[in-house]
Amino acid sequence: MGRFTRSGAVVGTLALVASLALTACGDEQQKPTFVTPSASTSVDAASGTAAPATPAGPPLPVSPADGAKNRPVSTEISADLPEGATVSEVTLTAAGGATVAGKMRTDGSSWVPNSPLKYGTTYTATVTAKGPDGATRTGTSTFTTMKKPRSTIGSGLYLFDDKTYGVAMPVVAEFHPGIPKKDRAAVQKRMFVRTDPPQPGAWHWVSNGTQAYYRAPEYWKPGTTLSVRIALAGIPLSNGRYGDVDRKATAKIGRAFVMKVDNATKQMKVYEDGKLVRTMPVSLGKKSTPSSSGTMVVMEKKEKTVFDTRDDPDPANRYVTDIEFAQRLTWGGEYIHAAPWSEHVQGRQNVSHGCVNVSTANARWLFERTKIGDPITVKGTERRLAAGNGWTAWSLSWSEFVKGSALPVPKNGSGPLL
Repeated sequence: MGRFTRSGAVVGTLALVASLALTACGDEQQKPTFVTPSASTSVDAASGTAAPATPAGPPLPVSPADGAKNRPVSTEISADLPEGATVSEVTLTAAGGATVAGKMRTDGSSWVPNSPLKYGTTYTATVTAKGPDGATRTGTSTFTTMKKPRSTIGSGLYLFDDKTYGVAMPVVAEFHPGIPKKDRAAVQKRMFVRTDPPQPGAWHWVSNGTQAYYRAPEYWKPGTTLSVRIALAGIPLSNGRYGDVDRKATAKIGRAFVMKVDNATKQMKVYEDGKLVRTMPVSLGKKSTPSSSGTMVVMEKKEKTVFDTRDDPDPANRYVTDIEFAQRLTWGGEYIHAAPWSEHVQGRQNVSHGCVNVSTANARWLFERTKIGDPITVKGTERRLAAGNGWTAWSLSWSEFVKGSALPVPKNGSGPLL
């Protein structure tokens, strides 16, 4: 990854924008205006003849440098600009003449190809800049990418094209093995999220680096479009591995459907677009197996499943039970589900193994209305939700959440990157 620099300084403020990708671009996203470079000319008033063209000056130094070899396929194009100059055009062509599409980062730091470059391929980059006096300068570099590496990290993106999610759906990027701390900033610069309408946001890494969540300070606005690119392919890491592939998805956020459970009353209140639409009794986890307090997100839905806990170290917690209308909240096994065996104590006593028990009728009603990404907040239990036990992005305050970013985050989130 290179940088457009001006007299050795990075154009724009990387600290403000590099932590978060593409947020608040939306309709405000500005693509660079590409113009055909030409020397400026003038006409002599006395003679009527054309005056000499403004000198173009020496070639721009372009990165990757001319003749560079073994460049990662995540390479970005940059140049060292004269004082006051701005980039007017960047072109990148592969051997054989195919043109690579791309966009400028809005901080001016580099030009990013829309997709990974090909392994073992020669490319020619041309950067044209225009100075405040109208003079243009151009630089050209021909470089070759590396061969496909043998050692890569696996990755995942819990977001799918053309799906509609709840307002608490975080963008969840997953890495196997986890990204080492010293590499997270470089990876985060390549994780792009655009929201329409524009909303600020931030990334947060779990402690072992296996997941990173992206969310806004508040739940997404209903109707938001999330456009995500985890541009991991070819990123070199300090452990000798490289990113495996780029992952992309464009998804929608649906209506606001929010569930709130209070252990003091043992009631769940359900809100749709801010209006209370249903109140139902619940039974939470008993004291020996308490439910988690915090804001969780529906991660998975199964109309019928089997809970099998025969491997639990405590014989008292071993059972095999058919379950209906199950909605997963944590990796540790907490669900909302139908529990006809506890209907007689729901609203009065906690008897579950940590799940949110509701009647079969209420479980069906919820199941028919919820989406992946709908939030449920449980309060007043004996256990706090553990970070990383599910999609726990919303269990932290915004001020706590941004501390998990690998790069500095502005007070209200990021500006656009691309």
